[in-house]
Amino acid sequence: MLLRGELTRVPLVADGIPPVDLTAKPPPGRHVELATRWGPLWLHLRETPGASPTAPTAVHLHGLAGSSTNWTDLAGLLAVRLRSIALDLPGFGRSEPPAGFTFTRQANAHVVIRFLEQLDARPVHLSGNSFGAAVAIEVAALRPDLITSLTLISPAMPDLRPNPWRLSDPRIALAMLPMVGGATRRQLAAVPPADRAVQLMRLCFADPDAVPPHRLAEAVAEFEERAVLPWAGPALGRTTRELVHSWLVPPGRSLWHRLPEIIAPALVVWGSDDRVVTVRKAPRAAALLPRGRLLVLPRTGHVAQMERPQMVARAVLGLVGADSW
Repeated sequence: MLLRGELTRVPLVADGIPPVDLTAKPPPGRHVELATRWGPLWLHLRETPGASPTAPTAVHLHGLAGSSTNWTDLAGLLAVRLRSIALDLPGFGRSEPPAGFTFTRQANAHVVIRFLEQLDARPVHLSGNSFGAAVAIEVAALRPDLITSLTLISPAMPDLRPNPWRLSDPRIALAMLPMVGGATRRQLAAVPPADRAVQLMRLCFADPDAVPPHRLAEAVAEFEERAVLPWAGPALGRTTRELVHSWLVPPGRSLWHRLPEIIAPALVVWGSDDRVVTVRKAPRAAALLPRGRLLVLPRTGHVAQMERPQMVARAVLGLVGADSW
């Protein structure tokens, strides 16, 4: 399988991208109230203004165990052309899930659609990473009127390789089993937040030692905050189980089946060293999108928007600025 030939198909913006501001902190957050099928939801988000008050809007969706802070660096770079809004999906960050929420990609897509319907500027440039990309696929397929372009970063396409080292802690696989799951979940809950943050970065980054110390400190602080939220742990477990279950459905209900339904121009970004979802899925994902392009980044893991924000920004702005794909 050859991936390198696909790189030339992606228009990259060459000028106007500033250096990454490694001192930038995540923008302050706020909550917006949504009326959902489960009742009211106070959705937490972080907004990065664009350089112009009339800048188009980009909306970003994080992956499992992530949050709106995963988009800090990329949103700062995109600000030359785009206003960015990064969401905390229900059960993550500071978005408490409503009672009865089912944690499927379809349920999350319903929430994102409700948010976009009441947004002051739409359609939007929608992007997602990992599970957030799976949600973004669902949104783009269901409501093409809300989407101008779609960027999928290491989307959580079905990948059933039985390899526990794809998890931040191999014991997570045992936590899903009926007999030993309870005891294992208690063991995992006792892992200090700092250790959890390091485990996650070692899984998701190709070179975790290159993570700036202040970004690691931010991640640790976020894990400490989640540790006292009673819904955070169960939400992560439920979302993970629902994601794996969605990989076991018949082909007609698979996430693969959704890709050909998307009419928006789409960009698939994948890290060559992604340990979570194999890059071997990348060509098929891009080929199934009617207007899809593929960018494979060398020496990059599962969170390209955090590891290679400048290159991802160049690709996203190339997608936004292209006359037609």
